[in-house]
Amino acid sequence: MMTLDEKFKALEADNAPGQEVRQEIGDLNDIMRGEKFDGIPVDFSHGDVDAFPPTPGSSDAWKDGFLRGGQQAYTEYRGAARIREGLADRLGTFTGRSVSAASELIITPGTQGALFLALGATVTSGTKVAVVEPDYFANRKLVKFFGGEIVPITLQYQETPSENGPDLNRLEAAFKGGTKVFVFSTPNNPTGLVYSSSAIAAISALAATHNVTVIVDQLYARMLYSGEVYTHLRACDKQPENLITIMGPSKTESLSGFRLGTAFGTSGLIDRMERLQAIVSLRAAGYNQAVLDNWFLEPSGWMAKRIRDHEAIRDELLEIFRAAGFLTATPQAGSYLFPQLPPLDVQPNTFIRLLRHQAGVTVTPGTEFAPDSGGSIRLNFSQDHAAAIAAAVRIVKMVEVYGK
Repeated sequence: MMTLDEKFKALEADNAPGQEVRQEIGDLNDIMRGEKFDGIPVDFSHGDVDAFPPTPGSSDAWKDGFLRGGQQAYTEYRGAARIREGLADRLGTFTGRSVSAASELIITPGTQGALFLALGATVTSGTKVAVVEPDYFANRKLVKFFGGEIVPITLQYQETPSENGPDLNRLEAAFKGGTKVFVFSTPNNPTGLVYSSSAIAAISALAATHNVTVIVDQLYARMLYSGEVYTHLRACDKQPENLITIMGPSKTESLSGFRLGTAFGTSGLIDRMERLQAIVSLRAAGYNQAVLDNWFLEPSGWMAKRIRDHEAIRDELLEIFRAAGFLTATPQAGSYLFPQLPPLDVQPNTFIRLLRHQAGVTVTPGTEFAPDSGGSIRLNFSQDHAAAIAAAVRIVKMVEVYGK
């Protein structure tokens, strides 16, 4: 059993996205080969909501929630019933299976809050949890925090696109070996990989056969690039008895500042999540919940333009990195790029700190997403187009300086 210190060490935040300001240059001065950057920095650790502002009408919706006063400030723990009614209809339509607003849906403080509640409702000391590597950085941390045992599942995402996806043989072996929970994201964070229809169907059938609870993070499911197809696990014919789907408007719709997320699925798990939320945070911020009234109801053409703009940035970044010899998978959705750095004569974490100091570029280390991904970096390219490209060029130049 872990001690309290060990539990909280598992949540280490110094290198987590958005925390790079904690990285001081300090003892690196003796190996620096350039001056401190004095231009406009680019922070690839999260999206730029100035370059890609929140959905139209979100400010008015928030003000409307504020003007409702106490009825909106103190909603039910699982969220205002009126708002959940509209959400349930739209989420059910989007994912291909109906959602009960009363029993199968909870509004949470961001999708991070939904993930915490879902794992808290399913993982206890000794629970075996299958975790894809690389995948969202909080998955492994929260499993450890709740006392679970991580069973790693390799994600292939670089070599042969037709074979990309989780190792299904290893996943089946894990299920047969007593794994009780499987958590993963699709589109995958950090690679942008979208699980194929066949992979989703296989996961759903295996989980149903072996009575495994599935938690699927679909945060970027709305931002699919040209020609890509998305399959919702909850729409599969054969489904696990216990399934939670997590979605929210924080990234694609640039509403991160409102801290809104949703989880929907098996009513018994939603009940547990509500009880936990009632202790941890009481509810998602009451006034902010009103912003969800506009989710999925953006002006005609707004989402299509946002996807085109991101796809254009993605394509130019891929061209720059591949020309410089970076092994880089093509994101099929979302706004993350996960390039593998060429060989360096400094440690990857040292390079990342130097990159921030000398080139004004902040990235997230690959080790946040898998223990063996130290040679990779994650970039959220939801940025000003010109600034993102200029930053990518600076990354390449820094590799030339510090490369072997």
